[in-house]
Amino acid sequence: MKKILVTGSVGQIGSELTMELRKRYGNDNIVAGGRKTKPSEELLNSGPFEVVDCTNLEAINDIVKKYNIDTIYHLAALLSAVAENNPQLAWQVNVNALVNVLEVAREHNCAVFTPSSIGAFGPSTPSDNTPQVTIQRPTTMYGVTKVSGELLCDYYFKKFGLDTRGLRYPGIISYVTLPGGGTTDYAVEIYYEAIKNKKYTSFIKEGTKMDMMYMPDAVDAAIDLMEANPDKLINRNAFNVTAMSFAPEDIAAEVKKIIPEFTMDYDVDPLRQGIADSWPDHMDDSAAREEWGWNPKYDLAAMSRDMIEKLTLKLEQ
Repeated sequence: MKKILVTGSVGQIGSELTMELRKRYGNDNIVAGGRKTKPSEELLNSGPFEVVDCTNLEAINDIVKKYNIDTIYHLAALLSAVAENNPQLAWQVNVNALVNVLEVAREHNCAVFTPSSIGAFGPSTPSDNTPQVTIQRPTTMYGVTKVSGELLCDYYFKKFGLDTRGLRYPGIISYVTLPGGGTTDYAVEIYYEAIKNKKYTSFIKEGTKMDMMYMPDAVDAAIDLMEANPDKLINRNAFNVTAMSFAPEDIAAEVKKIIPEFTMDYDVDPLRQGIADSWPDHMDDSAAREEWGWNPKYDLAAMSRDMIEKLTLKLEQ
């Protein structure tokens, strides 16, 4: 039976990934690791939780030894807009902490999952049907840290034979956790505001297309990749994955089908708009589909229906 550590388990992806892993592998076999934010009661009470600062190598090492960990899902990171406002801290959290995880994993022979991002691309990357292997010259610190992470994981696989794997996630949409400082957060906020106030002001301008994915698909993608036959993996640490690509007005149109009185206007945030403009409109995820069977379940319409249904129940509580 696997013994798994999830760092960043209180974050947007980590909180839901941890619970799904506990369903699949057993509560006691999944250790949730978090730094400061108080975990939910569900996360805290359903299995072991450890306070861990991933910039402290010994702290990670102690937990891996204590629980005999064989797999690490390393999700602790600063997101795009937050990272751009504090680039030095972003390097410390997104890169130095990853090196610590890789070093501990090398010593204890752990498999490692590390998410990359659409932010690893830049304005010189082909924006339409962005290839799996292409130029990566990001213009944000977040992007720089993600490219560095991809290369570090490649290095540890080739140099030390460490089983490293990863995905280039698009924007992730979830009804469980609040947005955490990402450029694609508008796509989550729009549902909250549509239900609560019937209106939303987008900080991303009309016509700005970005890849997106619903959280259930994001969680399945991570687990499916880690369960895939390693002999079939060519790209390993940076698989493009996506489920849909849309602009703010596209998601607003879907919301209006369910909440007809919903309206949206715009007040563009130059920082996040600049980041969005540097990212691709749509990634080519054929390598993930061919090498380990990636196949998302949700499109924009299905996600919108589920988000509004689940969020309405949540906000009524």
